[in-house]
Amino acid sequence: MSSFVSFEEIEAYKLARDFRKQISEFCHGLPKRESHRLTDQMIRASRSVPANIAEGFGRHHHQENLQFCRQARGSLVESLEHLNCALDEGYLTQERYNDLRDLQAKTWKVLNGYIAYLQKCAKAGVPGKEGC
Repeated sequence: MSSFVSFEEIEAYKLARDFRKQISEFCHGLPKRESHRLTDQMIRASRSVPANIAEGFGRHHHQENLQFCRQARGSLVESLEHLNCALDEGYLTQERYNDLRDLQAKTWKVLNGYIAYLQKCAKAGVPGKEGC
């Protein structure tokens, strides 16, 4: 099993960061009346995904890291619901929705892979700080 020197090397983090940036770009075009509603919720949820991956990495213990990754996964699903809302409200074209949905799904898949990797490391008894 390989180890990561920085959370920035983790593919799930890289995808989550890209997802956050794309959500932020989209939110800049939302109507002003949504600034304290949908915009705020979308930005907070999408920012939570890479932030939780980073925070979990800094804990150096598999179980804590796993918990933060699970929180990241929850925020990723929350972000999808906000995208669904934006689509339903007519703020998002179907094509743009599909692009963001595809990135969300890819991030979900890779994050699940990272979670499985951490579980494998924990089961193998590899110390969090030194190994995975």
